[in-house]
Amino acid sequence: MNTKPIVENRIWQPDFECMPVGQLRALQLQRLREAVARCSRVPFYCEQFAAAGITSDSIRSLDDIRRLPFTTKADLRDSYPLGFLAVPRDCVARFQGTSGTTGKPTWVAYTKGDVDNWANMCARFLVAGGLRPEHTVQISFGFGLFTGGFGLHYGIERVGAAIIPLSSGNSERQLMTMQDLRPEVLICTPSYALKLMDTVLAGGVERASIALEHAHFGGEPWTESMRERIEEGLGIRCWNNYGLAEVQGPGVSGECAYRNGMHIQEDQFIFEVIDPDTLEPLPDGERGELVVTPLCREAFPVTRYRTRDIGVIYADGDCPCGRTTRRMSRIMGRTDDMLIIRGVNVFPSQIETALMRVKSVAPHYMIEVTRPAAMDEVTVHIEMHPGMFSDSMSELQAVKAAIAAAIASVTGLHMNINLVQPNTLERFEGKSRRVKDLRGISF
Repeated sequence: MNTKPIVENRIWQPDFECMPVGQLRALQLQRLREAVARCSRVPFYCEQFAAAGITSDSIRSLDDIRRLPFTTKADLRDSYPLGFLAVPRDCVARFQGTSGTTGKPTWVAYTKGDVDNWANMCARFLVAGGLRPEHTVQISFGFGLFTGGFGLHYGIERVGAAIIPLSSGNSERQLMTMQDLRPEVLICTPSYALKLMDTVLAGGVERASIALEHAHFGGEPWTESMRERIEEGLGIRCWNNYGLAEVQGPGVSGECAYRNGMHIQEDQFIFEVIDPDTLEPLPDGERGELVVTPLCREAFPVTRYRTRDIGVIYADGDCPCGRTTRRMSRIMGRTDDMLIIRGVNVFPSQIETALMRVKSVAPHYMIEVTRPAAMDEVTVHIEMHPGMFSDSMSELQAVKAAIAAAIASVTGLHMNINLVQPNTLERFEGKSRRVKDLRGISF
């Protein structure tokens, strides 16, 4: 556990964030009953609740949450477009959406109360991560259906800081704005921060010409090693937060000044961890799939939403910052992006962790999985730092060997290493896509 705060420790809503644990659990139970009552207005839950004898009055302890049905992304798609809406249309203040595999988004809805609540949830982690009213914030998230841009906008507005709603893309304009308006805070995906960092380190922009101090990243999993690279490269402090549109958007949890895990907003959400194969609950401290039940969602209530995200919940709520809520790890991968390589479960984040141990490697890579015969093969394409290709062949072979050994130490697998020239691999302005699984493609 960190013993010193990274920034001055401030708390946005101490009455809720620092609530005594017994009082917090009682509030969760009360709000869980209210959430069940709202869900009973949704056709998807009506039949299941009736068959199981579930009513708001039947929820007598927090353990009763296990009587409630799981909800999946497929369930939301099957109820397209608004089958989970629990309020009249004239009560809806906003619609947002997530991209769908069928070309249609998964729609979610918010009442005015939901939007107000969302703003406070984002303000909580932003203030915990150093945001102050005197700051200026450049939002480089998209402002379309994606919840990131609007959610963070609401939170920054609530804190009282100035906003530059630049949206994503156009890196030249992003860097020009940083130089001209000198924001102290950047909000984007970590992969986009890497893209901006490359330009700065290559000399395209003088670091002294920008005033960045903090960055809040979301939208995709990233590793601690990646944080260290970005902090070193840009000379800033980076903060992690977690959220997903199906249960709210950003602000479900976030790091405090001590950066020792993300505090879950437990007055608003109940988190569980399950074995994704058996669906059995796992105790705090064990890695599994995160399941989230929002307690105060009015327009779009769901029960036990299976996030597909892999993480750990820490049992110890004793944090030096004063918050009493449980904390969660960073996202370690997803059950639906896990690769099974020769019978071994591998997450892209494990490979990234290994790569970041090798200083010669730039933080840009692509994982390609093929099956040329009966055996899976993995090739990791990795950019080298400028100037590395002028080194001798023996030095390059030594770098490849070091990378292969680092990956093997984390995954237990041998993978092929392909070193490529700087600026060869695709850069990402939104969520990164670092895996090409070609085993199911016939040529």
